[in-house]
Amino acid sequence: MEGVNGDGSLIKLICCVKNSDWGRIGRESTVARLYYSNTRTEIDLDQPYAEFWMGTHESGPSYVVQGEKVTLKDWIERNPGVLGDIVVKKWGTNLPFLFKVLSVAKALSIQAHPDKDLATSLHREQPFAYKDDNHKPEMALALTEFEALCGFVSLEELKVTVKTTPEIVEVIGNAKAEQILNLNEDHGEAEVRLMLQSAFTDIMSVRKDVIAEVLAKLISRLNIEDQARHLTDKEQLILRLEKQYPADVGVLAAYLLNYVKLNPGEALYLGSNEPHAYLYGESVECMANSDNVIRAGLTPKHRDVKILCSMLTYRQGFPEILKGTVVNPYTMRYLPPFDEFEVDRCILPQQSTTVFPSIPGPSIFLVMGGEGTMTASSDEVVAEGDVLFASANTKITVATLSGLHLYRAGVSSRLFE
Repeated sequence: MEGVNGDGSLIKLICCVKNSDWGRIGRESTVARLYYSNTRTEIDLDQPYAEFWMGTHESGPSYVVQGEKVTLKDWIERNPGVLGDIVVKKWGTNLPFLFKVLSVAKALSIQAHPDKDLATSLHREQPFAYKDDNHKPEMALALTEFEALCGFVSLEELKVTVKTTPEIVEVIGNAKAEQILNLNEDHGEAEVRLMLQSAFTDIMSVRKDVIAEVLAKLISRLNIEDQARHLTDKEQLILRLEKQYPADVGVLAAYLLNYVKLNPGEALYLGSNEPHAYLYGESVECMANSDNVIRAGLTPKHRDVKILCSMLTYRQGFPEILKGTVVNPYTMRYLPPFDEFEVDRCILPQQSTTVFPSIPGPSIFLVMGGEGTMTASSDEVVAEGDVLFASANTKITVATLSGLHLYRAGVSSRLFE
């Protein structure tokens, strides 16, 4: 089999799709289009296409097609040289990152991903719910305008929310609301976090019949106020979430989380134990190689409210938005503070060429649109939906006549400095 020891060839991959109910329907979904181009599997026009997975995770493996069809994971285990010595030493013979495209039509669950210690114990105790023992820091890079809830609002915004949202006071109680309103800079960070944890846990733990009643009041109030004033972005979001997930506690919890809107080419990254929910839009996503999710709202799936509320950091403030740093005239690099991954976004105009230099770790390339050639040891003609694995120490020249839009996921370049 070619390319087995990092000799510089590019390996085409056949990848897999997830049809979660939050995905975009049929051909509206970029995920569906990529999946069709990648596999030539017909698209079901009535089916949601949510995630396109590229990597070695057993919940959605990619396949190498060279003679026999074999999973990328098995192929790497047979040919560990393709990862490079540094990567093998740190992570063994598995790809340390998982690469995805998301097409989001409605909100995903309010969730967080465990750190390494918690992931290990959850996997040991509940292997059916938590499929691996790895942590899952992640980054979403917007392809379209992309909306998310991410991290807790600042103390100032929390106070405004408590003052203007009687339904939250009804759930957490007058005494706790008063304590929040009395918090200021003189109180230590630990005290503020404890108060936030207490309020968030109260909301997430409220009985179903109580939350249904509270949300009915909230929605009725917002609909009446909408006639008299312009609702805030957050209030408009609350109305939208309640339509998607009626009587769900996550609708009320959204008040405590930052509402983030990304423009195409902006990225949001999330460490372990940070609450978030993707809401709408399409993105490229990269993460440590894990599928561990702890959910507690905006979902019909299994919820672990107690674990979620106890694991969060309760850090407050708006998340950092990555705009990318220039690698060359056509390529931007998104480098979150995690060892496992970085993402390059390359948009080549007509009749142009660029080079991805040789690096000591593996890469996965995704062609998002257009067509061209990628040249390592030989020319590979590529077009939308093509996914290619590049071994460590492979220099790649990319050229196009008509224009080409591609993404590369690889191990963080900081690791090789």
